[in-house]
Amino acid sequence: MEWTLPQWGQLMTLFMIAIAMGMDAFSLGIGVGMRGILLRQAILVSITIGFFHTVMPLAGMVIGRVLGLFVEKIAVMVGGGLLIFLGVNMLYHARKQGEAGVLRDLASFWGIFLFSVSVSLDSLSAGLTLGLFEADTLLTMLLFGWMGMLMAGAGLLLGRRVGAWIGGYGEAVGGMILIGLGLRFLL
Repeated sequence: MEWTLPQWGQLMTLFMIAIAMGMDAFSLGIGVGMRGILLRQAILVSITIGFFHTVMPLAGMVIGRVLGLFVEKIAVMVGGGLLIFLGVNMLYHARKQGEAGVLRDLASFWGIFLFSVSVSLDSLSAGLTLGLFEADTLLTMLLFGWMGMLMAGAGLLLGRRVGAWIGGYGEAVGGMILIGLGLRFLL
């Protein structure tokens, strides 16, 4: 089966959004990894983040599709606005990262759970936006889950090796990608 141009466009757009969402997990992973984390903890945290990066967009997409039935005319504007809001929020947190610490208690189940949920909340909002646009659900879940897991793991492992100079840049790049995509939808 050969893909059409719109299908390729959707794949590339979802891939870029998945990378942007994964940047948050990557940058926070670096911060946590710099404070020292065991390899088995890094793997467990990465898998948990991947799980929540799969579930959160699904929940958001379901809500977005229901809302999309009622607000079809303004769905594109709302979706673009949400992406811009998420991007600005990520830039804000990248700037404040040095001041406010991230959840670092990854030795307990609840610590891992709360860290993974907090890192994945942006994916819920992105899923809401994608639900308004009626994006492919399975493709979104797979891309978000894998990218969240891989980027969180890469951040945790990289954080074990490098200094604090890279931490905030990953989240800032992700925020700029979301702002650019949001502007694309609005213009």
